[in-house]
Amino acid sequence: MKVGKKIAIVMLVLVAVSFSTFANGKGDSGKGGKPYIAVVSKGEQHDFWQQVKKGAMAAAEKYGVDVTFEGPPSESDVQIQVEMLNNAMAKAPVAIALAALDTTSVMDQLQECKDKGIPVIGFDSGVPNAPAGAIYANASTDNFNAAGLAAQKMFDVIKGDIEKATDANPVTIVVMNQDAAGESLLSRGKGFRDTMVDLIVKNTSLSEGDIKVMGNPAYVDPKNPTKGKKVMIDMVVPASAANTDAMASAAAVLNKVKDAHILGIFCSNEATVKGLLAATNDGVDLPAKYKGLVVLGFDAGAGQKNAVRNQYFLGSITQDPYSIGYKAVELAFQAYSGKSVADVDTGAKFYNKGNMDDADITGLLYD
Repeated sequence: MKVGKKIAIVMLVLVAVSFSTFANGKGDSGKGGKPYIAVVSKGEQHDFWQQVKKGAMAAAEKYGVDVTFEGPPSESDVQIQVEMLNNAMAKAPVAIALAALDTTSVMDQLQECKDKGIPVIGFDSGVPNAPAGAIYANASTDNFNAAGLAAQKMFDVIKGDIEKATDANPVTIVVMNQDAAGESLLSRGKGFRDTMVDLIVKNTSLSEGDIKVMGNPAYVDPKNPTKGKKVMIDMVVPASAANTDAMASAAAVLNKVKDAHILGIFCSNEATVKGLLAATNDGVDLPAKYKGLVVLGFDAGAGQKNAVRNQYFLGSITQDPYSIGYKAVELAFQAYSGKSVADVDTGAKFYNKGNMDDADITGLLYD
């Protein structure tokens, strides 16, 4: 065989190997030969997702990868997200970071990634119930612990009133949850509930037998106390996620503040916060009409920040969206590089009027 022909054959083999590697998500498929990582989010318009995007792009710069970040117009646009994922996969990414709106809608894509050995990293609420082995790790807030922090902050204020509770004069603590299906919200509701129960039992003269957890069945764990008569923990879920239903649910709770001796309300996400604010003249009515009522929120947003700054709320819990984006891309790069990866808790912090302008907090308080 002539030398020229041998060289041509070798070149063809190299091209074939290179194409095969690229097609299976293992090659440097981004701009300028950089590895390409696709980040598919639940959204992109909201400031929360813009902070996630900033973190993702910072990690891309550090690790020298090409990253695209995209999400649908709203968190109800499941099919749009599916198409975004399909388009990203067509570009042969070396890894994918995904916050799925609906895991069942992307099962085929997840299976394809698993079959091709393309690492998928979940972020924010992740990809619950994905095929075994499809998700390498998650970068997300530990919502159970984050809501537990809210319970601790509220308990510190209402402990004295809890101590005074009797069978004849019970007290109530309300937990408002947007729905009874989303994993992140379920974890928040249960985290607040369980932490509050533990705090009452460990730090007051009351026992588990004095506490009753009631309300939406998804949040009433049979293992938790359900028959007590002194402290009621009421797990409330509006009829739907619509703003009008959140407002109506909040109004119904507020109408019972006096009769049910409601000590505190925890709103487990921005939607329930907005419902409560809408029912209280943007929070102005809270100190005026419900003196002593302790309210805590979750996340941020202009209305919630205003309520905290004016001390209508005791404070709120914020996630760290920048860290969520950064860690998602970092884990994706590490998995592509063959390193072992594990779930990362991206953290949460309590903010109030006194610390919300501090350097380590203000960047986490998106509008």
